[in-house]
Amino acid sequence: MTPINQSTLAEDSVANSDQPIALASSEEQIRRRAYELYEERGRQDGFAEQDWLRAESELTSDQTLKAAA
Repeated sequence: MTPINQSTLAEDSVANSDQPIALASSEEQIRRRAYELYEERGRQDGFAEQDWLRAESELTSDQTLKAAA
């Protein structure tokens, strides 16, 4: 698997304009949170996938909690 440069994840905008707006918005939120995790770690490369999955999990949990309230 080719390593993903964390900084390019944060700099990329949602390139697929054919995606629904809610999905694109969710992906942008995940991208931003993943970049925050990267920065919190001192910008250490090699954890892009873990950061993405953690961000996705955190945001999904937050949305589930809001929907249940």
